[in-house]
Amino acid sequence: MPRFRCRTCNKGFSRQTFRHDYRDRRPECNASLFVQLTSGVGLRQAGRNLGLDIHSVVDKRRKLARTCRLLHAALGRGVTGDRTFLLDEEETFAAASIRPLTMPVVIEKETWFIVATAVGSIRRLAKPGSRRRRRQNEEEKRLGRRLDRSRRCVRAVMGRLSRVAPSGRITLRTDEKASYASIARAVLGERVEHQTTPGTLVRAAHNPLFAINTTMAMSRENCACLRRRSWSVSKRPKGLRDQLALFTSYRNYVRRRFNRDGPQETPAKLLQLAPRALTPAELLAWRQDWGDRSIHPISLDGQRTVGRP
Repeated sequence: MPRFRCRTCNKGFSRQTFRHDYRDRRPECNASLFVQLTSGVGLRQAGRNLGLDIHSVVDKRRKLARTCRLLHAALGRGVTGDRTFLLDEEETFAAASIRPLTMPVVIEKETWFIVATAVGSIRRLAKPGSRRRRRQNEEEKRLGRRLDRSRRCVRAVMGRLSRVAPSGRITLRTDEKASYASIARAVLGERVEHQTTPGTLVRAAHNPLFAINTTMAMSRENCACLRRRSWSVSKRPKGLRDQLALFTSYRNYVRRRFNRDGPQETPAKLLQLAPRALTPAELLAWRQDWGDRSIHPISLDGQRTVGRP
């Protein structure tokens, strides 16, 4: 392993310093673990398949999610032209169904590129007098009133959308939830045109929200913690955020948009944000801690950066 010394700060480093698997004990498992966690396999089963302890799997997922989150922030920007984006919220829960979570998702309509996701608590009270309502009341007495962060999460994903598409007209399609219009106008300003679709419309291909509905169905298929009637639920919102970071990178940069598309036609490739599809090993090759100065994931020798691909 070649080592170097900086002539400015006099600190030593090696080529491995800039790798994602820096100081990893089982670096050969990273790409395989990424594939398993984005293929609907739970944490414990992924550990059994790879010979890892559950705590090692959790730690590795946290590290994988950090790299994927930074990589998406570096590569998933600079969308040009007038575009149509779709927004919807998916509901799940953490540990128990009496602790519901909201998961807003924004995608680009034509390429199905996932722009942003967020996770936050919501307050959904059950029918008065029911057993579920009694459990919720007991928990709120013990922990305090549950916060509803739906508006905050929607504002966060719209803020990310404004940075990803800094210019051009934006057509935003959502369901008829009342808060979407005011948040869109406050965050995106005059360049947004908000269109609504009734949530009762059949979720078929003719539905204007078909792309976002299918993307959410795919997230439940590819992420074990989102699958209904499963014991692989997320125990904490942070774990769900980590899983969504993996799914976002897989969907945008690894998997082709449709099965009928060519093998290189990922959503990022169709938006001209990446030159081709990335393999899981390339996705997890280099750390992305330095923004535009981070090494581009397809660079073999570390000479190409995100800012100068």
